[in-house]
Amino acid sequence: MIRRTIFGVFCLALTAAALPPRACAAAASSPSVLVTLTPLRRGSLPHVVVAYGTVEASNTGGRAMMAAESGVIGTVYVRVGQPVAAGAKLVEILPSPQSAAAYHQGLSSLRVARALVRSTRKLYSLHLATNEQLAAAEKSQLDAEANLAALRATGAGGPQVLRAPFASVVTGLTALTGSIVSMGSPVLTLASPDHLVLAAGVVPSQAFSMAVGDRAVVQATGSDDWVHARVAMSGAASTPNTGLVPVQIALPAGKFIPGQVARARITTAEVKGFLVPHAALLVDERGAPYVVQAVEGIARKVPVRVLDEYDDQDIISGALDPHAPVVLAGDYQLDNGMHIRIAKPGEPGTAP
Repeated sequence: MIRRTIFGVFCLALTAAALPPRACAAAASSPSVLVTLTPLRRGSLPHVVVAYGTVEASNTGGRAMMAAESGVIGTVYVRVGQPVAAGAKLVEILPSPQSAAAYHQGLSSLRVARALVRSTRKLYSLHLATNEQLAAAEKSQLDAEANLAALRATGAGGPQVLRAPFASVVTGLTALTGSIVSMGSPVLTLASPDHLVLAAGVVPSQAFSMAVGDRAVVQATGSDDWVHARVAMSGAASTPNTGLVPVQIALPAGKFIPGQVARARITTAEVKGFLVPHAALLVDERGAPYVVQAVEGIARKVPVRVLDEYDDQDIISGALDPHAPVVLAGDYQLDNGMHIRIAKPGEPGTAP
């Protein structure tokens, strides 16, 4: 680029040629700067919110497998992270001593109830028992049968094997062989690989612009590929431990695995204004942004407001001349009213 110092050199040359000093002063009083220009054009940029999170099962794609009755963990057939087919064995639960005792008591109660029904029916046939006595005996048998069926359903009658309800991945395992579990305790968790979401968080100021259905692209850590997705849930309150608003992004099947860390770029809106390269933006001594326009070969500084940015482009607004180009290279040397010379392609000092 041509700098003001070149005119000092030029003055020395004039002096050496014994030219009048006024010629040197005149040449230095109207300097010009070599610049490159870029057209100013109206356009739009996507307003993008960036979120980081972890891949996990959606509300419909996860399942917690729980113990139906108190028991002792027997054989554990799976490990965390292992894919399993529908119907595959997961964990064996043996009945606890209390459950086994309750089951045997149920068997005894049923035998006694059946014997009572038989004897009462015999007495009834001999007119030695009433209808009410027979009905009470039959009811006691039905109650004993129902109680025993319930004990069998909960696994009290023998080992109970938990099986995978659908093709899934084991995402959590709390059961260890020999450990005791109570009724309703979670034993392991499953996630369907076809129903995964990126569970992430955004700052509250960004959450207001988001909505369910917004377009997003998701990139797993360590990958160069971006995968198209959609916002499935946008929270309306921040979580106490992070201060972030939760957001879930529905992921396509076969692209991610549970537990994977990823980031998402969510497009929430399109911002319109004047579109310029980021390199055209400058800041003054107060930190306010501005650009330099070339108006009929004269530099003009224009304060601007940066509305948004995306990659190496900025969308700006201000009292801009829509027909005047913007200085792209050489603008840091310019003041209002300075003359501008447009660089030719390949000329030394021009931007690449």
